[in-house]
Amino acid sequence: MPTIKNLKPLVNWKEIQATTKDWDSAKPEKLGSLLTCIHLIRAFEKTTLDMAGKGLVHGPAHTSIGQEGGAAGSIMALKKGDQVSGSHRGHHQFLAKALHFIAPNGLSPTAPFPEEVYTLLQKTLAEIMGLAQGFCKGRGGSMHLRWEEAGMLGTNAIVGGGAPMASGVAWCNKHSGTDNVVINYFGDGAANIGSILESFNLAAAWKLPICFFIENNRYAVATSVEEVTGDARLSARGPGFGIPSWQVDGMDPLAVYIAMEEVLEYMRAGKGPTLIEAEVYRQTHHSGSMPGSALKYRSKEEEALWKARDPLDRMEKEMLTRNMITRGELDALQERASEAMNRAVAALTVKSGTAVSIKAELWPKSDFCNFGIRGDLSELAGARTEELSTYSGNLKNVKLVEAASAVMLRRMETDERIIVMGEDVHRLGGGTNGVTKGIPERYPDRILGTPISENAFVGLGGGMAMDGRFRPVVELMYADFFWVAADQIFNQVAKARHMYGGDLDMPFVLRTKIAMGTGYGSQHSIDPAGVFALSPGWRIVAPSNAFDYVGLMNSALACKDPVLVLEHVELYNTVGQIPDEDLDYFIPLGKAAVARPGTQLTILTYLSMVNKSVEAAEATGIDAEVIDLRSLDRAGLDWETIGASIRKTNNVLIVEQGTQGNSYGTLLGDEIQRRYMDWLDQPVKRVHGMEAWPSVSKVLESAANAGIEEIKQELHKMMKDVECGYTSGKNAVR
Repeated sequence: MPTIKNLKPLVNWKEIQATTKDWDSAKPEKLGSLLTCIHLIRAFEKTTLDMAGKGLVHGPAHTSIGQEGGAAGSIMALKKGDQVSGSHRGHHQFLAKALHFIAPNGLSPTAPFPEEVYTLLQKTLAEIMGLAQGFCKGRGGSMHLRWEEAGMLGTNAIVGGGAPMASGVAWCNKHSGTDNVVINYFGDGAANIGSILESFNLAAAWKLPICFFIENNRYAVATSVEEVTGDARLSARGPGFGIPSWQVDGMDPLAVYIAMEEVLEYMRAGKGPTLIEAEVYRQTHHSGSMPGSALKYRSKEEEALWKARDPLDRMEKEMLTRNMITRGELDALQERASEAMNRAVAALTVKSGTAVSIKAELWPKSDFCNFGIRGDLSELAGARTEELSTYSGNLKNVKLVEAASAVMLRRMETDERIIVMGEDVHRLGGGTNGVTKGIPERYPDRILGTPISENAFVGLGGGMAMDGRFRPVVELMYADFFWVAADQIFNQVAKARHMYGGDLDMPFVLRTKIAMGTGYGSQHSIDPAGVFALSPGWRIVAPSNAFDYVGLMNSALACKDPVLVLEHVELYNTVGQIPDEDLDYFIPLGKAAVARPGTQLTILTYLSMVNKSVEAAEATGIDAEVIDLRSLDRAGLDWETIGASIRKTNNVLIVEQGTQGNSYGTLLGDEIQRRYMDWLDQPVKRVHGMEAWPSVSKVLESAANAGIEEIKQELHKMMKDVECGYTSGKNAVR
C-alpha cells in the first residue's frame, strides 16, 4: 500500500464575517462616510441608466447597482498613496477611490457635500457620455476611467487585462521604498483568464504589494460561475499560487472593510500579494437596466433573494438600529445625492420640450481624434545626433551584439530608472544571445529574470511605464512570442496614452529578435514589423549595423512612447564600427539613411536586407539607391529622404525577408503609390518571402525567406520593364 500524506496550502485561506459586535464597535463616522459613498454611487448609477435609456450614452453602461459594498468597503481602508485598477464594470471602483481622495477624512451623511463632489460626479458622467470635460476627454467612456492624481490607474474593458499592468505599478511601489499598495478589481469571469493567473504567479514570485480583488457577482454576462469553474469558490485560486486569500460577503460593506484591513497589514509588512473574493450581485443585466431574469438566465426568485441583501439597505438598517442616523436624515441624504446628479445632468444637457439632448459645445472637436496616439518627441529635442558617415571621432570595430550590451550598460550607468526584464536575461552570460552581457554582475537588482509568461511580464512592464518612476526594457526571446502577449502589447501598452486622454507618457522599450535562417521553424522566425506597424501607438526601429544600434537604442530609451527595437540574429555577429569611447549619441527616430547612393532605382529595406540589397545592386551593376529605413512605424517613415530618392530614380523596390502574409511592404507600398504615383515609371515592386511560414528544413526555410538571389532577379525585371515599356519621368508609357 502506498503511503498517503495529505498536503495543505502554504498560506492561509479563510472566510471573514462581520458580527453584531463588529457593527456595535464600528465608529459612527466611518459607517456614515461609507453610507454616504454608497448613496452617491447608487444615485450616479441610476442616473447613468436613465441617460442610457434616453440615448445619451453612446456605448455600454456597465453599472454596479447592488454591488457597491465591495468597492466602497475595501477602498475606505486605503490611504492616499494607494492605487486602484478597475474592471469594465468599474464606476463604483472609480467613484469610491475618487471620493476617498477628495474627502480622506470621510463624508458626513448629514452635511452638505463639498463642491469637489459635484465636480467629480459631473466629470465622471461627462466621460461616460463621451464629452470633452470627462476625465479622459470623452475617449474612455464607461469602461476606461482614469484619474492618476486620485490613484485611479484606470478601469479596463479587456476582461482581466488590467492585472499585469497593476502588478507593474505594485512593483514600482515596492522598489521606490514606499508601503503603498495596489488593488486590482476584476470579476468572476476574469478569474479564468490567463492574464490573471499569470499575474498571480508573477506577483507571488516577486512578493508584490497587490491585492487581487474578485467581485464575484456570479455571472459572466449570462454564464454562471458554476457552469465554467470546477471550484466556484474563486478564493481557492490564491493558495495554489502561494497567495493568502480571504472570502467575504460583499453585500456587507463592514465585513469587506475588516477583511481589507487585514489584507493591508499583510501587504504593508512586505509579505507580498493577497486575494479577496467578495460575493456580490448586480441587480441589472450585464449592460442596461433590464434584470437578468428578463433574459431567462436568472430567476426572479434568485434576484429577489439577493436584492433583499442590498448593501445600501444593510448599511441603513445597521445604522438605524444603533441610532447613528435617523430616517429623516437618510431620506435627506438620498435627496442630496439625487440632487447632485440632477445638477450634473443639467450641466451637460439641454431640454427642448420633453426631449433632452447633450449640449453641442461639450462634444470633443473632431480634430482631437488622433491627438495623443503618440508623443511629439520633444523629449529628444536638443539631443546630440551622429551618423557613421560623418562621425569625426575615433572608431573601433565590434560585433553588433557587443554594441548592444555596451550601450545598455552605459544607459543603466547614467539612468538608474532603467530596468531590464525577460526570460533568462539574467543568465547564460547575457541571455540567449548575449545582449544583456555584464548587466547581472553590475546591476543585479535591475535585471529581472521572468517566468515564461509573456502576457504577465510584458504587461507588468507596461504598468511600470505608465507609473513613470522606472523605464522598463522588456525582452521577448523570439519575435513570434508577441502573439502570446498580444493583449498587453496592442490593447494595453499601445492604446493607453490615447485611450486615457492623450497626455499619458508610456516610456516602454520592447526588444525582440528575428530568427529567420536559424532553423527554428514556424513559431520562432517571424518578422513582426508588419503587424506592429498596423498598431497605432508603437514606434519601431530596426538597426542594421552596430553604430545605428547604439544611436537608435539611446533614442528608444529616451522616448516617452512605446518603442519596438527589432534585432536580427544574422546581424548579431556582424562587425561594424562604433565610437571608441562615446556611447551617448542619438540617431533620431524617423530618420532614414542612404546605405548606397544611386540613380536608376530606389530600394527601401531594413535590418539584414540592407547589406543584401547593397550586395545585390553591386552584383547586378544596376545603379540602385539603397535606403535603410531604420524607423518603420507610420509616423517614423522619413518621407523627405524616401521622396527625394523616388523623384530621382522613378522606380521603387521594397525588399524584406519575411513572409507575404504579414508583410511590412504591404503598408509601405500602398503609401508610396498614394504619395508618388506621378513620379513612378512603374508600379512599386516588392521582394518578400513566400506565403508559408519558415520551416525547420533548410531547403524549405530558404524557399520561404527572401534573399540576395530574389533581389537580383527583381532588379533585372524592373530594369527590363523600364527599358521595354516606360520612359523615365512621370509615368509616361511609350
